[in-house]
Amino acid sequence: MVVTAPAESNYDRKTELMAIDRSKSGIKGLVDAGLAKLPRVFVHDHLDLQIKSGPPPAGVQIPVIDFAGVNTDSTRRGEILEEIRNACKKWGFFQLVNHGIPVTTLEEMINGIRRFNEQDPEAKEKLYSREESKKVTFNTKIDMSQALAAYWRDTITCVMAPNPPAPEEIPEACRDILLDYTNNVMDLGHTLFELLSESLGLNPNHLKDIGCTEGLYVMGHYSPACPEPELTMGTGIHTDSGFLTVLLQDQIGGLQVLHDNQWIDVTPIPGALIINLGDLLQLISNDKYISVYHRVLARNVGPRISIASFFRTYIQPDNALRMYGPIKELLSDDNPPIYKETNVVDYFKFKHVKGVEGTSALAHFKL
Repeated sequence: MVVTAPAESNYDRKTELMAIDRSKSGIKGLVDAGLAKLPRVFVHDHLDLQIKSGPPPAGVQIPVIDFAGVNTDSTRRGEILEEIRNACKKWGFFQLVNHGIPVTTLEEMINGIRRFNEQDPEAKEKLYSREESKKVTFNTKIDMSQALAAYWRDTITCVMAPNPPAPEEIPEACRDILLDYTNNVMDLGHTLFELLSESLGLNPNHLKDIGCTEGLYVMGHYSPACPEPELTMGTGIHTDSGFLTVLLQDQIGGLQVLHDNQWIDVTPIPGALIINLGDLLQLISNDKYISVYHRVLARNVGPRISIASFFRTYIQPDNALRMYGPIKELLSDDNPPIYKETNVVDYFKFKHVKGVEGTSALAHFKL
């Protein structure tokens, strides 16, 4: 079913977007005001939820990898390396259990994002901004590049590494847990990048040494129950830009991954984290590992809460011009480079200024 908004010759989409932005109240503010029907700016005219959809073959789901014994059992570590290698080649996604971050920490992180969004509007309005120079911001997801679309989510964004904000810059509602959770994610990230390096046949420190673990950019998403979820999206079709994403989601669901031309639901597993590869890891691995399309459906229940932690270096002024290309140790006469070198500034500039939802930026950097 293709959803098409009625044509109105005097409709000004950008003006409506700017009105939502100026209100600084987010989607929760609209819902609290009694919203029963979606404002047109949230209606995605091109949306077709049936494309490449339908029930997957029996038993098809993203891989689940059990990390128990990864640092204590050499046999199990070898098995985990093979599971990671297969997941990264075929899916670009996997769920991780027994990863070492306490379930109480995960639950409190979700509760912290809930507390922040459900406090008095005035407390959130102070942070409402789209200035990329700020380390902590809050806003509604709006695509201002070409689509001029609003998505059904409010987001608090925090740049947590390599230069985190001062503690007082982080909202009190989620301050302590955000600091604790991101310390845990950084530790997990170092382990993941070691394993990724080994699984590619590289020195365990290779990806760390080229800067993959240095930057951490955290986004806490809050999506209230949507009155007309079939008309909009929580997040549009996209790939992640950086090296690796660690995603914590609640039990509501809605995340889907495109695999073999079908949308596959990522079923929530209590206590699990979702790991997915970004475009830059596909580029430096010369397509050995893949960054795949995913999206988040809007739901008529909620709030849906998720926290995405992105390992990516463009937020680091000192390293933004570092060049990244296919890792030379992975190349041979039979496996020549597929991509040209690029720096992170140019990559993000192309993807986020010129990009269109559902199209790959990687293609632009192919040789």
